[in-house]
Amino acid sequence: MAKKVVATLKKEGGVKYAKVIKAVRSPKTGAYTFKEEMVTEDMVKSVLTDK
Repeated sequence: MAKKVVATLKKEGGVKYAKVIKAVRSPKTGAYTFKEEMVTEDMVKSVLTDK
């Protein structure tokens, strides 16, 4: 359960960034919380598969 939103925070010739929003389940209560991160586009897949 993850959503990728592409942010427009770049200058010409710069690095592209993506805002990654992950739903994380709490082991104690079972409730979901959302974790947001700004990462470079080449790191998106590794952030989403990170456990």
